[in-house]
Amino acid sequence: MRRPDGWWRIKSTPEKVETYTRWSFHFFGVVEVLALGVTAYGRTGVGLATVLCLLVTAHAAVCMLVSSRALDWTLGRRPQPVRLLWTLIAVTAVVAITSVGIAERGPAGEVETAAGSVYGGVMCYGAGVITIGVRGRRRRIAVVGAFALGAGLITFPLEMPALASAVLTGLVLVTGGFLAATSIFSLWLLKAVYALDDAKETRARLAVAEERLRFGRDLHDVMGRNLAVIALKSELAVQLSRRGRPEAVEQMIEVQRIAQESQREVRDVVRGYREAALEVELAGARGVLAAAGIVSEVTGETAGLPAEVQAALGWVVREATTNVLRHGDAKKVAVTVRTVEGRVVLTVENDGVVETTGGGSPAGSGGSGLAGLRERLSAVDGSLEAGPAGQGVFRLTAEVPLPAAAAGAALEVAS
Repeated sequence: MRRPDGWWRIKSTPEKVETYTRWSFHFFGVVEVLALGVTAYGRTGVGLATVLCLLVTAHAAVCMLVSSRALDWTLGRRPQPVRLLWTLIAVTAVVAITSVGIAERGPAGEVETAAGSVYGGVMCYGAGVITIGVRGRRRRIAVVGAFALGAGLITFPLEMPALASAVLTGLVLVTGGFLAATSIFSLWLLKAVYALDDAKETRARLAVAEERLRFGRDLHDVMGRNLAVIALKSELAVQLSRRGRPEAVEQMIEVQRIAQESQREVRDVVRGYREAALEVELAGARGVLAAAGIVSEVTGETAGLPAEVQAALGWVVREATTNVLRHGDAKKVAVTVRTVEGRVVLTVENDGVVETTGGGSPAGSGGSGLAGLRERLSAVDGSLEAGPAGQGVFRLTAEVPLPAAAAGAALEVAS
């Protein structure tokens, strides 16, 4: 059974920030209903309070919808919600004018206070929300300024003092501007988080590309010179053959020898890439992780281990490095090699693991890569364990027994 917070744990960091931002905008709507609509019941009769609360609730619902659609537009998922923006402007105007009418024609006293709070509140909140769906600093300033100016102009039919109108205009300007600035900053922060996540994926791809280039350079260094010699000697053999010179046979024999030597060297390169020594794999893992912006720490001694043990553990290091790059959001990787009672134990730990199930199984723990590693280790009587080792930490442990002679030597060194 999935844990109650499982839906949150399976989200990536940008998705978590997006969820927080989206629900923060919705929370502003809840605050509007509680602060303006619900409090009206303590200031006036049930009838007028219900009317004001319904008006505020409708306005808050439209604001929530606009903020959600505007957030999607900002992330490039849907077109700009122009119609919804105009709908919000119309709803804000209707609620504001209605509250002004209630304040003017209703009973004096607390009714005026409740209606006035609704009037000022919807103007401030409406101005702040509309700026989410507008692009450009000047346009956003113009929106907030227009709402503030409109809030002041509507008060003139009520014959409010000029000072009171100016105070109301400044209140809408400051409060609406603050809400707008807060919302815009939240959007900027969300886009920055997505950009950083994309940069991380790019670094991982570059790390893989760098490894491929390294293999390509090694292959070029091996084959480049030999192929050039083969081409020259073949051309020389052709010329000698046309002239009927017996040296052509010797040149072709030399070409054959160089081709066989090249074939052997290519096999050595591929074998070294596929079955590299543990120390070589650890060095390669350091370079790849560093290129991906991940700190790596390697402890333990690898010298003197048998070739079959190094080959098996080298595959473990390579697969573990691949999983770190592909899954989770690791910042640090620790690799430990130690010899315990005739067995070599390799441990790889990384943080930033995202759990996908209630049992805490991290992503990538059940893939074919680890199954392949178990098959390789079983060929040398080894074993592999992989699973969570704490909050957000994944541990992979491989054990390979040492041959009898190597185990005895290791025990002598240890003693």
